Amino acid sequence: MKRLTIVEIQHRSEQGMTRPFLCRCDDDELYFVKGRAAGPRSLICEWLGGHLAKAFGLPVPDFALAIAPPELLDLHPDGSDLGILPLFASRQVMHVQEFSIAHLNKVSEQLQRDVLAFDRWVNNGDRTLTTRSGNPNLLWDNNEQKLVVIDHNLAFEAGFDTRSFSETHVFAGQIPLIDQDFIEPIRLRERCKRALDVWDSACNTVPKEWWYADVEQTVPADFDVSAARTLLGLYEKESFWSLTP
Repeated sequence: MKRLTIVEIQHRSEQGMTRPFLCRCDDDELYFVKGRAAGPRSLICEWLGGHLAKAFGLPVPDFALAIAPPELLDLHPDGSDLGILPLFASRQVMHVQEFSIAHLNKVSEQLQRDVLAFDRWVNNGDRTLTTRSGNPNLLWDNNEQKLVVIDHNLAFEAGFDTRSFSETHVFAGQIPLIDQDFIEPIRLRERCKRALDVWDSACNTVPKEWWYADVEQTVPADFDVSAARTLLGLYEKESFWSLTP
């Protein structure tokens, strides 16, 4: 798989747990890039979660693998946090702002249900927003007036709390429309089934370096592929889509 090469590190984000770097790559596009500081599990989740989200039909920015020349890293004070291993690069979407409560009514109910269902499917509890607080990991494209879905680094969570998810997810208001509708779970199961077609190819294109927690590649990363695939198969159970706390 062709990898982008970073040609310029512009700055590092002050927001987000992993604080990605805004970089220009050799295709002359800007990308938010995550690397060594994010950790191998986070990178694997971004890659696999991103592929599944796109296949599911969510509006996820294009993403790719990238590399950073050592001499470029040496010029940046935080260059070691990127590292020379393969990087996860998500293309920047222009004219966006962080998603807020004020944007809720601008997102179609169908798309809200799709995002909610996808996050439930992959055990992603990191898309919270209430009237008091939250971190939805969503953007609003002001030019196109549409939703942008980002960040899957906390997907496939082993300790996923279904009750907390149902109470705090940004689109939790759609839960009754899933629970009380006979057709909606059928539609969602079909979406999951189609999205799973990309699973094998996504796994096969994870950089080998990410599967290890150390540079010497002697300690496996904290990611169980078999457990993740088992989790994704739960969509077939009718009880899986009962989201009411």
